[in-house]
Amino acid sequence: MSEQAWTIERIRDALGHPRLAQRFLGEINRAPAHELLTVFAKWQRIAQDTTSAVARGHDLAAYDRRGEAAPGEWVDATDRVLRRAAALRRRGVA
Repeated sequence: MSEQAWTIERIRDALGHPRLAQRFLGEINRAPAHELLTVFAKWQRIAQDTTSAVARGHDLAAYDRRGEAAPGEWVDATDRVLRRAAALRRRGVA
């Protein structure tokens, strides 16, 4: 991970999606002075998590390109997700 300092610009860029970046900028611009550090810290954490997830995705994609199994223990939740989606559709939610 980069040792570069987190700035408003760096957080905005790390968020990756224009709407999310706009939400961040809106929050940081509307925050009262006494809340600026709290808002900044919240979005810094989100940006760090996003950056880490992207890096992990790139690492896993490299395994896939090489035709290798990704490391770690993976749980197939397909059936559970499909059952939940069907239940939600029956209720008219999705």
